[in-house]
Amino acid sequence: MTDYLDIRFPEDQQEGTEAVLLKWLKAPGDFVTAHQAVAEIETDKVVVEVTAPADGTLGEIQLQEGEPAKPGDLLCTLMTGRNGPAGTKKQVTSAEPVSTTSQPIPTPGINTKGRGKLSPAVRHRLMKYEIDAGQISGSGKNGRITVQDVEAFAQQEMAAEPIDLGLHSTKIPHNNMRKRIAQNMVSSLMHTAPHVTSVFEADLTAVMRHRLEHRDEFDKCGTPLTLTAYFVAASVAALREVPQANSRWHDDYLEMYRDIHIGIGTALGDQGLIVPVLHQAGQKNLKEIAAGLADLTTRARAARLTPADVRGGTFTISNHGVSGSLIATPIIINQPQSAILGVGKIEKRVKVKEVDGQDVLAIRPTCYVSLTIDHRVLDGYQTNAFLAKLVETLENWNA
Repeated sequence: MTDYLDIRFPEDQQEGTEAVLLKWLKAPGDFVTAHQAVAEIETDKVVVEVTAPADGTLGEIQLQEGEPAKPGDLLCTLMTGRNGPAGTKKQVTSAEPVSTTSQPIPTPGINTKGRGKLSPAVRHRLMKYEIDAGQISGSGKNGRITVQDVEAFAQQEMAAEPIDLGLHSTKIPHNNMRKRIAQNMVSSLMHTAPHVTSVFEADLTAVMRHRLEHRDEFDKCGTPLTLTAYFVAASVAALREVPQANSRWHDDYLEMYRDIHIGIGTALGDQGLIVPVLHQAGQKNLKEIAAGLADLTTRARAARLTPADVRGGTFTISNHGVSGSLIATPIIINQPQSAILGVGKIEKRVKVKEVDGQDVLAIRPTCYVSLTIDHRVLDGYQTNAFLAKLVETLENWNA
């Protein structure tokens, strides 16, 4: 007897993000084993692999490459059972989504002759870029045109022949990550939270001395001792001092978290920004924080983060100084959090210090630290108390 199982986009693989079916790794009729990846789904944050729930043969595909996907959506069927296929490829009558007609759906202005059916996502992009389907060689099964084929053709055309609108320019389509970042930033700043930013200066002499004394010890354990680890540890101390900064605003109440999960803004070059989360940062010592940060940033830049790695943050740090800026304001709050810390470039500055009752000039490594807050949650008093505790922790570091 042959059984049929549904392969769906897992319900727990998405949290407030948009997703598209990026790529089919297997074709209808292919035999797959349990837990073998059959498709990749891309969100604005990570690429999720969808796996087969059992041994069997891939059946009818319900969602094409490039089409939007929501948790629970049916992607395809899987044929299993004693009388079903066993390691051999079986012909499947149709790999197309169910349709009320057996003919390709025509799209005005697009030549589809000889191209087979076009998915809605492909037709949309052909119309968007005003491209004739006859110009594209499909890379899909039986020469089918995929979304990636259209995007690649469009980018090639735009690179070769920039559109002249009086100013010479090239149009570069946004990827999912960039579009989602834009939506989140506009929503946070313009539609959700009133932003206010305070700035303090931190003397990092004690931190630099401690790092110099312990860096080799950390390296021998395979853990780079970065300055970000100190800012995470100092943020934990400040969040305990001002717990309102570790909270979420609701219309009827303020939800204050007992756990401290700190997100670290990680630049991915031209691809955008991602915020992997160091969970339970409040329960970690400096070495454990440094090891956790090294693991997260390495996997973020290798595109190997899991959905769990970017979920559950209660507070975020943006170390914008690594690219040279002294102050960035406002640093937009990572919703639904209530505050975000900004760390500027570390540089040596001449400071006036009092020694034995006399003012003297001293050269110290310093940086500006800023806290951008949701003014519905925190006021200036709590904001300055947070930064005062953060700076005190850094300037008196002796752990």
